Amino acid sequence: MASAKTPTHILQDEQTVAAITVRIKRAQGQLGGIVRMLEEGRNCDEIVTQMSAVSKAVHTAAFTLISASLEECILEGRSDQKAVSEKLQKLFLSLA
Repeated sequence: MASAKTPTHILQDEQTVAAITVRIKRAQGQLGGIVRMLEEGRNCDEIVTQMSAVSKAVHTAAFTLISASLEECILEGRSDQKAVSEKLQKLFLSLA
């Protein structure tokens, strides 16, 4: 029995992809800063503040990716639009 093809979507909006990439790269830099802070023995308040900023940046990037993908999916009028939308909604809920 052949397995059903999982609906997928690749974000086409280059500006949105670029914005998400910048946000993730910034978060990556912040993570490096957190590692240095830990190694230097900085206080917990400062470290947790930076961890919170990284978390927010990653979540914002994920929400942006999912919402832009949903919009494109709906505008494309794909034949598997409902399945793709349901998959993206599940991804969205996984972040909640």
